Amino acid sequence: MLTVIAVGVLMAAAARLQLLRERTSPLPERNEATLYLTSGNALRRMTIGYSALAADVYWIRAIQHFGDKRLGRAAAPGGAERDFPLLYPLLDLTTTLDPRFNIAYRFGAIFLAEPVPGGAGRPDLAIALLEKGLREAPDKWEYVVDVGFVHYWWLHNYREAAGWFDRASHLPHAPSWLGAMAATTLAQGGDRTSSRQMWQALRESADNDWLRGSAERALMQLGALDEIDELQQIVDRAAKEDGAPPVGGRVVQINGRVIVDPTGVPYEVDAEGRVHLGQKSSLFPLPDQPAHLS
Repeated sequence: MLTVIAVGVLMAAAARLQLLRERTSPLPERNEATLYLTSGNALRRMTIGYSALAADVYWIRAIQHFGDKRLGRAAAPGGAERDFPLLYPLLDLTTTLDPRFNIAYRFGAIFLAEPVPGGAGRPDLAIALLEKGLREAPDKWEYVVDVGFVHYWWLHNYREAAGWFDRASHLPHAPSWLGAMAATTLAQGGDRTSSRQMWQALRESADNDWLRGSAERALMQLGALDEIDELQQIVDRAAKEDGAPPVGGRVVQINGRVIVDPTGVPYEVDAEGRVHLGQKSSLFPLPDQPAHLS
């Protein structure tokens, strides 16, 4: 018995030491593909009662992996930046070690669903992660809504999204606006008005600053899409009056004033005369929002 306790204490101390080391000094280059165990259940047995602490370690590793790849500091062989090969395995390990790790499910799903270059571009894995959370907490209406948002925002499958919103509306403690959201999604799925209403609702119901920030970013993206439509009309009229296509790569100017997106980065015009968001904008890439039901 004393041996088991000693092993547990040593593992906990080692985990805390590793956390401190990673916070204070960068990790050396190494072969990440061989670093981690692939079986969360085996790891739970190995941690002997310290699964929650181990989950924290793997969650921090998931964030570190995501951040490094997103910033291009840990490019994959051949120079392919922003590849996230370990993101889902790390999130899967984290949530197996601690099946009620709410932040790992909700943040992790956004990391996975966001398109390249901002995220992994894997909404299918985002849904798989959230469904795993639902198997542990079937009445967690927030996970059900999150699955609906993945279908809505990234997969543009509005019928499926409406079904998930409706399912969430019948769960205990679900907010009253979910029923209306399901109906709106089914009737108007894909238009920016309904998208804006949904993100505003998510922002108001978010239980942490990070999710509120994600909702704010999506609302700014919708604002940018509206502005691009207006600017496109102005550019088209100018090109018709000038009788020549615009020069590619120039910023959009009206009466000598450079027009910027909600983050302050100038809009640009390509060689075909199409207005688009500058790639340096934190809102890049913008979502493709078709205005019809899938």
